[in-house]
Amino acid sequence: MTTNRRGFLKGGAALGAGAMLTASGLTEYAKAWAQSSQWKPEAGATINLLRWKRFVQGEEDQFIKIVAAFEKATGVKINVTNESFDDIQPKASVSANTGVGPDIVWPLHVTPHLFPDKLVDMTDVADYLGKKYGGWVPVAEAYGKSKGKWICIPVAVNGGYINYRISSMNAAGFSKFPDTTAGLLELCKAMKAKGTAVGFALGHASGDANAWLHWLLWSHGAFLVDKDDKVIINSPETVKAMEYCKALSDTFIPGCASWNDSSNNKAYLSGELHLTANGISIYAAAKASGDAKQLAIAEDTDHAFFPLGPSGKPAELQLAFPLMVFKYTKFPNAAKAFTAFMMEAEQFNPWLEGAAGYLTHCLNAYDANPVWTADKKRLPFKDAAKRTLPISGLGSIGEKAATAVADFIVVDMFANYCTGREDLKGAIAQAERQAKRIYR
Repeated sequence: MTTNRRGFLKGGAALGAGAMLTASGLTEYAKAWAQSSQWKPEAGATINLLRWKRFVQGEEDQFIKIVAAFEKATGVKINVTNESFDDIQPKASVSANTGVGPDIVWPLHVTPHLFPDKLVDMTDVADYLGKKYGGWVPVAEAYGKSKGKWICIPVAVNGGYINYRISSMNAAGFSKFPDTTAGLLELCKAMKAKGTAVGFALGHASGDANAWLHWLLWSHGAFLVDKDDKVIINSPETVKAMEYCKALSDTFIPGCASWNDSSNNKAYLSGELHLTANGISIYAAAKASGDAKQLAIAEDTDHAFFPLGPSGKPAELQLAFPLMVFKYTKFPNAAKAFTAFMMEAEQFNPWLEGAAGYLTHCLNAYDANPVWTADKKRLPFKDAAKRTLPISGLGSIGEKAATAVADFIVVDMFANYCTGREDLKGAIAQAERQAKRIYR
């Protein structure tokens, strides 16, 4: 194979958009990069890297190529372990407390802010990448920094939006996807009446449940805390969000209260589910399957932004994937070198394309990657990193916000009411008590 795509300039950075280097070509590039890099790996370095399990095979395939090229160029051995979304944070916390475990962890959201003092300062890596690739999007700086220094590198954001079957929406009497929460509720009622099931995660799904339920809360103008980190969850706006969620959940397929992050994917791809909130992984997996039934589902699937709620403005929460290095590592230079290497254009552009829209960049220069124009069904995901609020909403990002998310306070508040475990006031009061213990 020969390189068949031209490089281009964006924000002063030379990007080989989707450059398809051969294996040998990538290795030669990696060797040249390693020789000129400011981060020189320690002799005999071995890096143990813990990351989330892939949802799109093409993303993992490209990541493996990045790892292999770096190993050949530097002599550093990288051992990659994959865990589910829900298992990453607990394992990272154990490592932070014991000082034993992976050198690099690639977790979710604000996990690094649970133990910022246990992490290597990555400011030099962040400054290098930001200067070369057009700067960071605002939410990347919010996630990446603690007390003025970068404690992690925000590699990407997973945009989660509405996934729906076009034919089922049309059969329910809708020619286009509704752009308001009121319209979404009417669509879900109509689809349920037609026997085409809908469902959103109400269980401890770190990605899906946190994403859509924070959107639902924020879209109604409600937040867990204000800009001064004062707990404000007990509000009329929260009541309205809860009442809406209960009405919406009445249209759901049974079992949503126990869903994890893969449950809705499986239900949708089986043909059981016709509308949900998820990344593009459902569509990407169906397109790549080669199976006639799956290909038909992909053809009938499209994506839409989360509708506007009573607040009248976008209020999304997208899933961030920061990469962090523990201070106990014996090989901090090797870890920094790999982090910087994987985000260089020669690797990062093909990786974005391999993810097929599942992952959105946090460096502005990658706006021009052709993954966003190759398929119009990916378009809602292009600006996910620019549209999202941080997981803390109005409040400050830090250990308290990270703990609130890890404890599923917002998710459980909605789920407790929707499943009947608590009444409306009781569910809100429980969330308020939990939040005040954290934000005291």
